[in-house]
Amino acid sequence: MNSMTGYGFEERIVDGTQVSVEIRSVNSRFLDLNVGLPPFLNPLEARIRKIVGERAVRGKIDVSIRVKDTRSNARVSVDTQAAVAYFLEFRKIVSAIRESGGYGGDSEGSIPLSLVIGQDGVLSVTHEYDAEAYWAKVEPVLAGVLAQFSADRAREGENLRKDLLAKLSVLDSCAQFFREWQPKMEERFREQVRSKFEELLGERVDENRIMAEVASMLVRYTINEEIVRLSSHLQAMRKEICENPYPGKRLDFICQEANREINTIGSKNQFTEVGERVVDAKDAIENIREQSKNVE
Repeated sequence: MNSMTGYGFEERIVDGTQVSVEIRSVNSRFLDLNVGLPPFLNPLEARIRKIVGERAVRGKIDVSIRVKDTRSNARVSVDTQAAVAYFLEFRKIVSAIRESGGYGGDSEGSIPLSLVIGQDGVLSVTHEYDAEAYWAKVEPVLAGVLAQFSADRAREGENLRKDLLAKLSVLDSCAQFFREWQPKMEERFREQVRSKFEELLGERVDENRIMAEVASMLVRYTINEEIVRLSSHLQAMRKEICENPYPGKRLDFICQEANREINTIGSKNQFTEVGERVVDAKDAIENIREQSKNVE
């Protein structure tokens, strides 16, 4: 069993490239996987999705991958024709200003080189990116972070499993209490009916009438069917928790069914003792249902 929340991070330098990978996840009804990459690594997105998707079934998972080369792979090219054109035009400007008597510079009217090379198109810088070459650097870091991420989810999942089993034990105890109290409830019905008849009729009590009235009440108030179905749901719940590695969705469904039986028992109940255990059972089932939203 895994929790849907987890975290993993690693940053290291691989063959002259600084690679950082971060994976974090929170609860989600389905798998919602988001991958953040530099644009030049977009060809790797499908591959990363497949690898991460094999480790997770549910959860909102954010994968962030950043790379930074410690050695420059920039290629610089010069457009000499553009540089000369800019230079000649600047010389025209200098000459025109000198002739107007407004130029205060030297007689040669020199043009700073920095002014020329700073113009658009004179220098251009390009970077060459090989996605496959970067993948060879990213893959080992991603694998390490995925191991961290999976271990974190498994650790929290074990804590959730223990909590779910503890709440399930409370439900088992409540179901056993209902089972033990069923004949007591029927006996109390008989006593109550007999007491009412004796109060009204005294010694003229008709035993057959009492039995018929008790039978009528049992049809309305017996909880045998609910106990049987509740016990079946609890067995299914335990099987999911102990055997299914991804029980989250099934647990939520089973909780709804078990809660329906508990509500029916509560609606039929006539006794304080049973009412108290109904409250305990509803509290336990609600806790399990809420916790199932954290389970993958």
